[in-house]
Amino acid sequence: MFVSEALAQTPGGSLGGLEGIIGNPVTLMVVLFGVFYFFLIRPQQQKAKKHREVLAALRRGDRVVTAGGMIGTISKVINDRELQVEIADGVRVRVMRGMVSEVLARTEPADDQDDDEGEADKKAKVASGR
Repeated sequence: MFVSEALAQTPGGSLGGLEGIIGNPVTLMVVLFGVFYFFLIRPQQQKAKKHREVLAALRRGDRVVTAGGMIGTISKVINDRELQVEIADGVRVRVMRGMVSEVLARTEPADDQDDDEGEADKKAKVASGR
């Protein structure tokens, strides 16, 4: 029996360039993971980090929206996990800090150092007779 030389040979030449990279399944999986990481995973992690920072900075007087859609003003920070939110005049509810989805308006922090200097200046003016 005669075997043709064309059938006995392996395909000639190796895949080069882009075809060689895409043809390798391991490389293709690494490229796909990189695409998923930079377009899906990383932005979601950054968004979650920003939300954690917003939750950590909540203080009395901030106007917030809860996950249930209620809008209110923080009247008291009970502990690091709970807030008391006033949603209407005299209506206060306890809300978990993690259930705050958005901060609508922030209050300015009180500067104790500036107040102390102001009081010292006032006392000096009163003592000098101005």
